[in-house]
Amino acid sequence: MLAACASSGAPVARIAEPQIAQAYLPLQARIHLGIDTADGAAVVIAPGIAVTNAHNANLVDPKSIIGRRSDYDLMFFRARHGAPPQTAPVGVGAAVIAYGQGGGGALRIARGTVREIVRCQDCAAANYFIFANDRRREDNAGPGFSGGPVLDTAGRLVGITFGYKDSGRQRLIYAYDMERVRAELSALQKPAN
Repeated sequence: MLAACASSGAPVARIAEPQIAQAYLPLQARIHLGIDTADGAAVVIAPGIAVTNAHNANLVDPKSIIGRRSDYDLMFFRARHGAPPQTAPVGVGAAVIAYGQGGGGALRIARGTVREIVRCQDCAAANYFIFANDRRREDNAGPGFSGGPVLDTAGRLVGITFGYKDSGRQRLIYAYDMERVRAELSALQKPAN
């Protein structure tokens, strides 16, 4: 599986869903001695708190980081603006939309259908889900979508993208279910014994 780092998806002028537009945080930083840029995304999920992938740590001010979850590619940080959107569970067969960042700060969109929900044996929340778009490969998420929102057709946040894998003629996109994201934030906020 690959983590997303450069452009993919189709260009889009703006996020059509108002709550997602308010919660979306584009991430970008110069890398390789300032020669290249790295792009990703984050989403406000609670007042003053956003989530992205831990592999996007170089795209976030280190002073704003609340913490990382070691078993998942999740990092939580303080956000100065944005409002948390409505969330919903996701199901197999559901149509989904994902947003991410392309080179030069260009907003990108991808569409797909949920293929599988992966659960661990002793977990209350699903670990992650997999979605794909069979019709148009150029509409698939991939590089630049790391940490970005996945939403259902009603515009509700259902997941956070964390990686992709090309499998034959199809790209599989991986996202954490919002129940998993909330569980990991809750575990991070619990005081240590």
